[in-house]
Amino acid sequence: CRELDVPDEKIELLRTLLDSISMCEEVSENLMDAVGGLSGCGPAYVFMMIEGLADGGVKMGLSRTMALQFAAQTVMGSAKLVLESGIHPAELKDNVCSPKGTTIHGLHALEKRCVRAAFMEAVEAATLRSIELGRKHRPQSPR
Repeated sequence: CRELDVPDEKIELLRTLLDSISMCEEVSENLMDAVGGLSGCGPAYVFMMIEGLADGGVKMGLSRTMALQFAAQTVMGSAKLVLESGIHPAELKDNVCSPKGTTIHGLHALEKRCVRAAFMEAVEAATLRSIELGRKHRPQSPR
């Protein structure tokens, strides 16, 4: 989000700088809390997911080092495929499931634990907390 009085050339310079190191997307100010709840907190959610995947690998006999490497590479490769292919994640997921296969059985275990809903609730909780903190720290207007 930006101030109304910032010249376009300064915005473009900032966009160029940010695009060189990551993705830069301009959003309206009323969405900044949601961006924080998703993107700002998202790395922690992904780290927890990687840790859980690795723990599952260790439980099934892999070394901790190997399990962490496989889990992190799986997440990185999957994210890259979503970004580069332009294919919706649901379609990519469906494409790797075969009837009575290992992946669909694993997904069923995740669905029984409401993992998708847990991620959605995490983003919602973080967003609402950001809004709450913003209200507490917003300067009060004089009356």
